Amino acid sequence: MLTPRQIELIKATVPVLREHGVALTTHFYKRMLSGNPEVKNLFNQAHQAKGHQQRALANAVLAYAENIEDPTPLLPAVRHIAVKHCTIGVRAEQYGVVGKHLLASIREVLGEAATDELVDAWAAAYGQLADILIGAESDIYKEQAMAEGGWAGWRPFRVVRREEAGSDVVSFYLAPSDGGRLPEFKPGQFVSVRAFIKELGLSQPRQYTLSSCEGGSMIRISVKRECPEGSPRGAMSNHLHDNLQEGDVIEVSAPLGDFVLKDGDNAVVLFSAGIGITPMAAMLEALVRKESRRPVRFIHVARNSQSFPLMSEIEANISRLPDASLQVFYTKPLGGDALRCCCVGRPCGESLKKLCIPADADVYLCGPTAFMDEQRKALQECGIPASQIHHEVFGTGEMAGS
Repeated sequence: MLTPRQIELIKATVPVLREHGVALTTHFYKRMLSGNPEVKNLFNQAHQAKGHQQRALANAVLAYAENIEDPTPLLPAVRHIAVKHCTIGVRAEQYGVVGKHLLASIREVLGEAATDELVDAWAAAYGQLADILIGAESDIYKEQAMAEGGWAGWRPFRVVRREEAGSDVVSFYLAPSDGGRLPEFKPGQFVSVRAFIKELGLSQPRQYTLSSCEGGSMIRISVKRECPEGSPRGAMSNHLHDNLQEGDVIEVSAPLGDFVLKDGDNAVVLFSAGIGITPMAAMLEALVRKESRRPVRFIHVARNSQSFPLMSEIEANISRLPDASLQVFYTKPLGGDALRCCCVGRPCGESLKKLCIPADADVYLCGPTAFMDEQRKALQECGIPASQIHHEVFGTGEMAGS
């Protein structure tokens, strides 16, 4: 338990964290990754280079300081971080490494302002947070290991099949190399895969949603080749596209995630952009397998029909449901695309109103962060309460520090 004086000292650092938090976390990551290079394998080096993890950790530290008297409001974010940590194999002993470099960074960045009393307060605060995360992660690891067919950490999987799923998307069908069973998983959950990236000289983990709910003896991930203009290309996605072939083996974590299809009889809206379609494909497939009679509205945003992943599969599954429709927005349509989509351009409040989304609908939203921020506002303009809008963030996430 923190003392009242320690809480007071932590709260007093909030203005400093608001102004200098990213400088602190940037210094911290540089210090830790050079001082303990063995932990580099846990961190997405592309997000490091772009500063995503530094900003995410700065926001997390600030939120913790702001809520130091009662961290209860942060519990959903803590759960999110714990889930991400478990999919990349974070272990309890690694919190000691993080704590050492975080406290040293506070001293080095704040200088004379970092008194022994202040650093001791942050040591106690970090210890409290570490204990919460270690406990949450321990529970998740135990649950994974105890599940029938389950495992904790990494398990080797063999590529059973590889198929093109779009102009820049490949689906990989993976089965356990040991021939063992797989645990049940929920549509919308994800796994991490880990591979050695030659150009980085490191093993790297990346999260990919399970794009099919079929389960049984294998799982499927659908990977977009990331080659953004003006930015470094995605090391893992390009490695998988260029090198992972049928018969090859790759390490995989057990399925996790809370962005999952909820049971019920109310309407379902599956709303995605780009590769954010992968959890929606699994959710739609689950509704088909259950022979659901729920109203389903599938909304997808893509550049054009060639960049619409899993399009034929989505169209086929929509046709198998009694009350389902597909609405596509093409931002850069090809010739003939306008004939098969509801709109050219990006969705907005007015265009969504024309779709007559049922007021009781559960909306599942996945895509780039800017897209989701924009569409949450548009959906609320249409009368959908925020509590019925569920979203998934690809990447570091809003609160994730690793």
